[in-house]
Amino acid sequence: MSLIETLQTPFVWHALLGGLAIALVTGPLGVFIVWRRMAYFGDTLAHSGLLGVCLGFLLGLSPTIGVLIVCLALASLLAFLQARERLAADTLLGLLAHTALALGLVALTFLETLRFDLAAFLFGDLLAIDNLDLLWVWGGGGIALIVLIVIWKPLLAATVDEALARAEGVATGRTQTIFTLLVATVIACAIKIVGVLLITALLIIPAATAQRLARSPEQMAVFASIIGIVALFGGMAASLTLDTPAAASVVTCATVLFALSRIIPSRH
Repeated sequence: MSLIETLQTPFVWHALLGGLAIALVTGPLGVFIVWRRMAYFGDTLAHSGLLGVCLGFLLGLSPTIGVLIVCLALASLLAFLQARERLAADTLLGLLAHTALALGLVALTFLETLRFDLAAFLFGDLLAIDNLDLLWVWGGGGIALIVLIVIWKPLLAATVDEALARAEGVATGRTQTIFTLLVATVIACAIKIVGVLLITALLIIPAATAQRLARSPEQMAVFASIIGIVALFGGMAASLTLDTPAAASVVTCATVLFALSRIIPSRH
């Protein structure tokens, strides 16, 4: 089957639609993750994905719902601990990340009689997206994008200078908590598609690439989404042509675009 014929099959269109939703929402979110140096936060939530999958199966729920519950709970716990504990952010993230991963491995022992494709949740499977997955990623991603637009200005103010934003009446704590929950929601909705180990890369790499090309925060958000979309189509083409893993190919393509951007003089 030729590449043109392959592109006409339903599973490829599902993969492209799912990847498009992820690229559109991870671009703007990734901008703030890069600015606020929260890359490890994304890893922490991704590590909790295994626990969420196990929780979903143990409770008889959809794995996506299980991941969503765990990610939101972990994000809320992080916000609570940051406000009350005198520990560095990276220390808290390391504690939560490894605890969630350990609990996920322990929970796996209770699923010995249940067989499921763990590799799909670790590395993603773009080509196995069904209509329910599309509903989750477009629904969750769309809600997250709308909320991000609503809190864009206060979140940007808190990111640039938190003390000044607080003095100007911005509810910085509430705004940051909302942003944290948005990231958790997107990771939970996209984790089955691109996997636990690759979702953080899609949040960081397009935004880091756009940072060198953009002249304003809004421009950087738009560029990040565009770069994510280009990486999606490039990675899918490589996957279908070379028979490589789809999600990993998309991330690799994004990394190539980042490397190419280093050649262009910075505009910011």
